[in-house]
Amino acid sequence: MRAVWIIAKKELGSFFDSLIAYILLALFLGFSGFFTWMFGNDIFLIGQATLRGFFNIAYWSLFFFIPALTMRLLAEERKQGTIEWLLTKAVTDRQVVWGKFLATLLLVAIALLFTLPYVITLANIGNLDQGEVICGYLGLMLISASYISIGLYASSITNNQIVAFLAALLIGLFFHIIFGVLSNNFQGIVGELFNILSLSTHFESISRGVLDTRDLIYFISLVAIGLLLAEVSLTKRNLS
Repeated sequence: MRAVWIIAKKELGSFFDSLIAYILLALFLGFSGFFTWMFGNDIFLIGQATLRGFFNIAYWSLFFFIPALTMRLLAEERKQGTIEWLLTKAVTDRQVVWGKFLATLLLVAIALLFTLPYVITLANIGNLDQGEVICGYLGLMLISASYISIGLYASSITNNQIVAFLAALLIGLFFHIIFGVLSNNFQGIVGELFNILSLSTHFESISRGVLDTRDLIYFISLVAIGLLLAEVSLTKRNLS
């Protein structure tokens, strides 16, 4: 665990050293703030204190931002040869993958932390459903963890950052949209299967303030599979 934390701190520091973190924070806060308060949701006009509009916007924003964060994590290190150097420092492939996963998740958590003024503002002007807010933020962290694991896998299979970015988007697109669309076009067991695989189905359930064990199992399973595939891919590439 100590090795994972050391790698995570190093990677988190590199985000800020390369200005990636600042760019992410500026874009995410600017984008979410504009569409939450000024365009499309009309919080003040509807007279209802709710952050559901923000959660819906963040759901889409993170879908694009996270692949941009993860595309370099393994692909660039592999290209520059630094991944081999790192693996000679008595750390395993699993520790490398988990360390980079934790660093990216912490960066997303920092970005979401900066949106707490939204919560404070709405709580002061209306009756804000605290349970819905907590579950909404939990849902955003869970989908972030899922997309980070997918992004790490995409980054582990190529040396090219752009290819890693596009691969992460393509894989994520199935969970983000395609499975949901397919579930509406199929009946019976097949339709139910696509509905279960759809990330939006589980996120919408949590963001409404409903914390279901099935949703948690879905996200944990998706993260575990993504990280396992990234570890296996990294191991194969190191042996080749």
